Amino acid sequence: MRRTATTYFDRLARIALAGVVLVLLAACAPRVTAERAAPHPQARIQPVFVATGRDLDRTGPVFGQERPETIRYFRVDISIPPTHETGRIEWPEGPPDAATDFVVTGTQVHDGPRTLIRDMRARTEGRETLLFVHGYNNTLSEAMYRLAQIQSDFNVPMPGLLFAWPSAGDPRGYVYDRDSVLYARDDLETLLHDLTARPGEKVFILAHSMGSQLVMEALRQIALRGDRQVLSRISGVVLMSPDIDPDVFDRQAAAIRQLPQPFLIFITKADRVLTLSGLVTGRKPRLGVIDAAEKVQRGDVQVVDVTELSDGEGYNHFVPVTSPAAIRMLNGIIAQAGGVNSAFLRDMALPLPAAKYVEP
Repeated sequence: MRRTATTYFDRLARIALAGVVLVLLAACAPRVTAERAAPHPQARIQPVFVATGRDLDRTGPVFGQERPETIRYFRVDISIPPTHETGRIEWPEGPPDAATDFVVTGTQVHDGPRTLIRDMRARTEGRETLLFVHGYNNTLSEAMYRLAQIQSDFNVPMPGLLFAWPSAGDPRGYVYDRDSVLYARDDLETLLHDLTARPGEKVFILAHSMGSQLVMEALRQIALRGDRQVLSRISGVVLMSPDIDPDVFDRQAAAIRQLPQPFLIFITKADRVLTLSGLVTGRKPRLGVIDAAEKVQRGDVQVVDVTELSDGEGYNHFVPVTSPAAIRMLNGIIAQAGGVNSAFLRDMALPLPAAKYVEP
């Protein structure tokens, strides 16, 4: 009885400590929203397509954390400044200026998935889509700008589609976000059906943090429904710093059976956000901070350890796309593979400078 009580209070202490840290993070990190500005002749315009399960905020025409019954579809043209530095999002420090800041230069609202997909196909060759699923504590503006930064820094030729699930966009909303993942999994499943409905259409999935949990839940549902056609049209999956219990991941993967290939997990044992997540859940390290690839008991999953790299912000929660060294490393691999396509990640077995590639 005494041991049980001690364990209970230890867990309460861990949760309280994590809560205090999250409140401090919230207090020192004011959020900025995407803003319009006139285009700059030397800026790069990056179209970002959005399917969002967020409702309009009551305070104005901004998508917030409310959970609507329907998905909204639109395109945002994001201007990336000529002074852009690899791995960064240049937020305005004053009035938005396309010469120095990420800004929005245009928008197009779509009435459904088919018109959005037609818009995507009209802008690029091929029928493959990069689908980005953001993580915990993300606003819509942050997720849109992050996808634009990723597409720009990696010179991704395929259209990028953001699935923006209803995150609270607040460090204190961890439990709310975990519930929102469950709320949004049906919508993500439907979107994957829409993106692969026609012959030749493929989807490459890039997920971060808690968004990885959402992706695994959607893939699990598709597999349990017996829809192997959709799974066969997923050209690859990358989970970055996945905020998933390793045991849960094993069960999800077992239900999916044949995981889309390639299937990569980027981990870093220096991830401070996932360390806090482990305190909140009170159990074991999350999948994104495992200390050995052997803990992923599947031969069809490749694990890339980027612990030796840093994101420059101190959190190390998004290293593959925010660390200039990691981006240079991955771009070098892409160049050796002949460009970004659905097969380039299979070449991750090449020697990685300042990082470690491991196979279970």
